[in-house]
Amino acid sequence: MLEPQIELHPSERLDDLLTHDLHIIQSPEVFSFSMDAVLLARFAHIPMRGRVLDLCSGNGVIPLLMSTRTKASIDAVELQPRLADMARRSIELNGLQDRLTVYEGDLRTFHLSSGYGVYDAVTVNPPYMPAHTGDANANSHYAIARHEIHCTLEDVVTACARLVKSGGKVAMVHRPTRLIEIITYMKQVKLEPKRIRFVHPYQGSESNMVLIEAMRDAKPEVKILQPLIVYKENKQYHDELMEIYYGSANVGKKEVGE
Repeated sequence: MLEPQIELHPSERLDDLLTHDLHIIQSPEVFSFSMDAVLLARFAHIPMRGRVLDLCSGNGVIPLLMSTRTKASIDAVELQPRLADMARRSIELNGLQDRLTVYEGDLRTFHLSSGYGVYDAVTVNPPYMPAHTGDANANSHYAIARHEIHCTLEDVVTACARLVKSGGKVAMVHRPTRLIEIITYMKQVKLEPKRIRFVHPYQGSESNMVLIEAMRDAKPEVKILQPLIVYKENKQYHDELMEIYYGSANVGKKEVGE
């Protein structure tokens, strides 16, 4: 049941997450979540109990979605104050304050307050583009979300390694063009890649996303999972995407954009 006292600020709207009656506060003035966050929340192995952490959390969509799969406590770290505030209000809106907590802070130093190796699982949807590459964006919220302005890919991987327990798992979504960098940085900090899944817009097209999960202090052995195809030729979601977004009962019933 939604809490009526939650205030929406100017430009904000309430979006339906299409699962478990969850809703999220969003605004066109800041970076909104997209498919990569939804896929990561579903891809990550998370424990039924214990402690889970989401870095680069934005408006908190990944913790909200993961809350439907576990009874673990879930922490979120977000650098931008406006997004952290939106995440907190969304958590309160959905009545999840007892399990989900948002910390406004820098992932590079979060271990100093949280402690080393305290999380059973860590997820992260980091900025994809190195600083000073691609088109510059005048909107600082968008620029920080897309470009490595406040943290590099190496910073992100190092933070994950500091925060996850030995034997714990780290799941990330990124661009396939940076997969070699990701694996290199992971192995440098004793995160061993275990599962990799490429996401393709269409059958036969190049991959435009990659999901990767690593385990801390594990032996080398990686599984390349079957590709995840987003669209059919008629621009409808494939059945697996339909299940991820709408649940198995609605597979085949909705078209993209409905």
